[in-house]
Amino acid sequence: MFKTAAVVTLMAGAASAGGIEIDMAGGNTGTITIDLFEDIAPLHAAQITTLAANGAYDGVVFHRVIDGFMAQTGDVEFGDSTDGAFDMRRAGTGGSDLGNIPLEATSDRSFTRGMVGMARSQSPDSANSQFFIMFADGAFLDGQYTIIGEVTDGMDVVDAIKLGTGANGAVVGDADFMSAVRVTD
Repeated sequence: MFKTAAVVTLMAGAASAGGIEIDMAGGNTGTITIDLFEDIAPLHAAQITTLAANGAYDGVVFHRVIDGFMAQTGDVEFGDSTDGAFDMRRAGTGGSDLGNIPLEATSDRSFTRGMVGMARSQSPDSANSQFFIMFADGAFLDGQYTIIGEVTDGMDVVDAIKLGTGANGAVVGDADFMSAVRVTD
């Protein structure tokens, strides 16, 4: 049904209090390790950790994947593939019950391959639960989106995430998804 299986570990960076381990389900197995940047994005790191601790990311699909750019996931409202009412066409349009977070821009880091950023709507202060992993450098995002972490291991697994179609990268049909997300120290 769904393709990619992997374990994603969001580890605490030097200034972080914890991390997250994400098991992905499907046919492509592996581990992705992500260090969270609590020092430059404390509000975003806390939100991701809270959602993971509450099991909100379990079953959530990668709904937008653009070749050579990024893979986006984290819609805990409409992206849960285990929900009986799941409709892939709605994935990516929701967020969480937690409030939106203001932009935490930094000049210390740039969106390069492997960086993890928070997705948002038109407003810079609208990040909530969705995040993306960069396939390639994207400095044009700097200052516009919050960088929340960096993949330190497993970019081969990221590179194998099912690609979307069209200019917006919408994934059609079976999508890769996170089956279980756990907080680690």
